[in-house]
Amino acid sequence: MIMSKAGKNGSSKRDAAVSADIPGNGFPKGSVPAVVKAVRLLEVLAAAKEPLALAALTDALELPKSTIHALCATLVHSGLVRRFENGSYHLGSHIMDLSHAFLSRTDVTAEFTSLGDSLNLLPEETIILSVLDGADVVYVSCRNGTRPLGLNFRIGMRLPANCTASGKALLSTLPEERVVELAQASGLPALTRKSVTELPALMKQLVLVRRRGYSVDDEETHDGMVCLGAPVFDSNSTHAIAGIGVSLLKSATDTQQKNAAIRAIQQMASELSRRLGAQGLYVERSVS
Repeated sequence: MIMSKAGKNGSSKRDAAVSADIPGNGFPKGSVPAVVKAVRLLEVLAAAKEPLALAALTDALELPKSTIHALCATLVHSGLVRRFENGSYHLGSHIMDLSHAFLSRTDVTAEFTSLGDSLNLLPEETIILSVLDGADVVYVSCRNGTRPLGLNFRIGMRLPANCTASGKALLSTLPEERVVELAQASGLPALTRKSVTELPALMKQLVLVRRRGYSVDDEETHDGMVCLGAPVFDSNSTHAIAGIGVSLLKSATDTQQKNAAIRAIQQMASELSRRLGAQGLYVERSVS
């Protein structure tokens, strides 16, 4: 009995030691070890493109298999993790419930939804709202159009900022040294053969975005698609807090339609910025 208790305590100590060594946990002293492990497990699953087996999670987190199994079982029960028939795991549907609850209380997403209803611009086209997360953009809201695109946009979708119109709109408002840092950290990944993967070329594009007030993704995210973007500012007005983007089928869009889409996306970005308290230059630059 004594040995069993000692073994249990030893395992607990080893788990705590290992959890402290998990890179990038960033948790303060006094954090609950079990919660730290659960959060890191969710982060690993979120970063994975495919469901992960128990062995892969064990390797990634460097924790005992029994610990990972217990964490997964608990998170599956809560709906935060889903277990597939082959025994692999990925994020569960309850994650989206929490995400929607957060986004519904965020001014920019609520105002974007309200704006889309009131302006009714580009009703045939899909318009997205994204925010910058490191070197990526994450779609936080979407107004689906009536025209089929052949590409599904969804809330939570993450793409390299250097490839997307809304991402370039956001990057154009950052100091150049910050863009360099992000590029060096991410390596400027490509989504198509037209994606810009060299820093000097990206910098030239960003200069052009600042000059004209909108950005262009010419088949850099998806073949056959051209996307246009504009930055959104709030009352702080230092850097853009979000980007609005519209996606068009290149083969079905002439110069007149493209120019109309540019004016519409700039109008939406300008009005959304005003609603969020931006004034003066930061509103004017989005409609120039």
